[in-house]
Amino acid sequence: MDVGRLPDVSLQRNMSRMHADSTDPHRPHQHRESARADAHQGECRHAHDHRHHAAQALERAERVCRERGLRMTPIRRKALEALHGDHRPIGAYDLADRISPAGGRRLAPISIYRALDFLVEQGFVHRLSSRNAFIACLHGHGADDVVAFLICEACGGVDEDSSPAMKQAVGLIAQERRFAPSHQVVEIVGLCEHCRNGANSGKRA
Repeated sequence: MDVGRLPDVSLQRNMSRMHADSTDPHRPHQHRESARADAHQGECRHAHDHRHHAAQALERAERVCRERGLRMTPIRRKALEALHGDHRPIGAYDLADRISPAGGRRLAPISIYRALDFLVEQGFVHRLSSRNAFIACLHGHGADDVVAFLICEACGGVDEDSSPAMKQAVGLIAQERRFAPSHQVVEIVGLCEHCRNGANSGKRA
C-alpha cells in the first residue's frame, strides 16, 4: 500500500488520531556551515533549510507535474504551499484549517486526504508514520530512494537525509531477508544539534 494512502474504512479513526496529535521537518547535509552560523543566532537548521529552499521546491513540483502530464489543482497547490510554509510536520486536520477559506466552510477531510495522497505519490511530500503527519520534501527524492528522518523530540523539527550508502545498506538487508520493500523510510528520534546546544548551554549555566 502506498505510504500516503489511508484506507477509507479507517478514515475517521485516523482523522481522530491526527486531530489529537497536533504534531510538529528537514535535512542535514548541505549548507552545514551556514546552518551552524544561523544556529548561533537562534535559528535551527530545519527553519533555515525551509526558508532557503521552499520556493525552489515548489517550482520543481510544478515543473514535474507539467512533465508528467499531471494537474497541480488549487487544493493540491494550497496544501503543498502550507506544508512548505512550516518546518515542522503538519497533521491533516491542522492542514485543513490552514488552507480552508477564511470565514468559509472547512474543507472536507476526504479532499485533504486526496490532495495529500497525490503529493505523497509524486514525491513532493513525505508522511511520517510515527507522527501521523506530513512534511514537504525539499530535495526531490525519487520513489525508490531510502530517506531518513531525524525527528527532534524537543522542538519537533525534522532533518531529512538520503545517501547511496544508506540505500545500499537497506537494500542488502531486504535482499538477505528476501523482502520486497514498497516504501523505504527510516525515522530516528532524538535531539537535533540546535536543541542539544541549547541543553548544553543550560547545563553550563
